[in-house]
Amino acid sequence: MPGAVIESACWLFKVSSAMRKYEIPSVPGGVFFLYDLFSLRMRRLLVIIGIFSLSPAGAQVLGGRSVFNFLRLSHTPQLTALGGVNISQPSDDIGMTFHNPALFTSPMHTQVNAVFNDLYGGIKVFHLSLGYHHQPLNTDFTWGLNFFNYGATTETDAGGNILGKFRPVDWVMQVGASRTYLEKWRYGANLKFISSNYGLFRSNGIATDLAILYKDTAKLVTASFLIKNLGVQLRKYNNEQEELPFDLQAGITKRLSKAPFSFSLTAHRVHQYDILYNDTSFNNSNGYPDVPAGFSAGKLFDHLILGTTIHVHEKVELQAGYNFLRRRELNIGNSSNGLNGFSLGAGVFLGKFNLRYARSYYQAASAYNQIGFNLPLNQYFGQGKSGW
Repeated sequence: MPGAVIESACWLFKVSSAMRKYEIPSVPGGVFFLYDLFSLRMRRLLVIIGIFSLSPAGAQVLGGRSVFNFLRLSHTPQLTALGGVNISQPSDDIGMTFHNPALFTSPMHTQVNAVFNDLYGGIKVFHLSLGYHHQPLNTDFTWGLNFFNYGATTETDAGGNILGKFRPVDWVMQVGASRTYLEKWRYGANLKFISSNYGLFRSNGIATDLAILYKDTAKLVTASFLIKNLGVQLRKYNNEQEELPFDLQAGITKRLSKAPFSFSLTAHRVHQYDILYNDTSFNNSNGYPDVPAGFSAGKLFDHLILGTTIHVHEKVELQAGYNFLRRRELNIGNSSNGLNGFSLGAGVFLGKFNLRYARSYYQAASAYNQIGFNLPLNQYFGQGKSGW
């Protein structure tokens, strides 16, 4: 794990250095922020990350073989509409800071974000975020909660005898802080407590997110780098230590100056090359081919999420996203897979009440809906008064 982190970061540093050195004409000038991003300060940060990675908290593995995988799920409509992973989209939605604390902006002061998700199988997901700018400390603070309710489940013993009902739940609560550095940089961190309760089986843990963000308002470019879910399981299932769904993410968003469009490119799990879930026993029993070993373009694209925003009006925007990994993992053989991997959304901003909606597709005839709203409480209770 430490080598993967450092190797991935150094690779990006070498690429950005070469781009600046040879002044590649086909690459927009705004992309050269990568060189500055991996300057001396960033390399020092990577050394610290490597030290953390030497502990059990840093030895993370792929989804399906880690604990608390609900941390990967998108919690707010804007993020869902952009493909489920995006760390660079400029926004006034406090919910976006739940995954990237460095995205905090001044309109998020005293803002509350509430979201309801109706997932499959009767699973209900609730999200709440709050933001506050503390002027004396010149620091932005956030608080957030994600709660997963899986409904009533039948409890049985080893012999299959029914013992009753129980309600499994997952939840994560976190606090975050972020600050501005110079004019174009922001940095921030989230600290989270994670809990799972499945009847007699319970677990909890702690984790942190570390983020750095660059924003050039003149060139309409925003870029960010995020270390996500760096943590450890405290209370274990069956006394077996499991890893958290660690992730390294990098993203860039560019808004066109003469057209109402923004485009985002996000890379996730950049510390690992082959991230496609490959169940060989399932493939063999159903006649599906295994994923071949070695290099392929598909394995590179698995890391990418594309997103776009259409700024229809100052009060209306439309969004769409495409998740390559979701498309590949949920495709079924050669059958028609419809809009699997795509997501859509819209936002309506009415001043004192902002509404967002998203629809994300997971199979040909299967999608889930997400709806949320934002309230700027300072407009109801006065500037600087939170009202709680």
